[in-house]
Amino acid sequence: QVQLVESGGGLVQAGGSLRLSCAASGRTFSNFVMAWFRQAPGKQREFVAVITSVGNTNYDDSVKGRFTISRDNAKNTVYLQMNSLKPEDTAVYYCAARTLTTTMYNYWGQGTQVTVSS
Repeated sequence: QVQLVESGGGLVQAGGSLRLSCAASGRTFSNFVMAWFRQAPGKQREFVAVITSVGNTNYDDSVKGRFTISRDNAKNTVYLQMNSLKPEDTAVYYCAARTLTTTMYNYWGQGTQVTVSS
């Protein structure tokens, strides 16, 4: 079992920055693929960014060049640095984890709210 706890959300003006953190516990963190998803009010949850166990990354087009995902295996933590934030980035952001042998994200955090004011 893996427990994921997000932090770092809040209210920020458009153009500002936030860094989200996701602390993992319970199993060997370095073996997991880690990702961030988000869900805006009235919309489906959507993919934001992913980082593999060896540090390869991928991003949704809507955040490329503005967001950066990273991980610190020694601290069992994955980060999402969000710059140049836009009002449309407003959502609950979720951290998720999966093993290398699956395509489904088995583990999810409780989410952290990010609100970007115009």
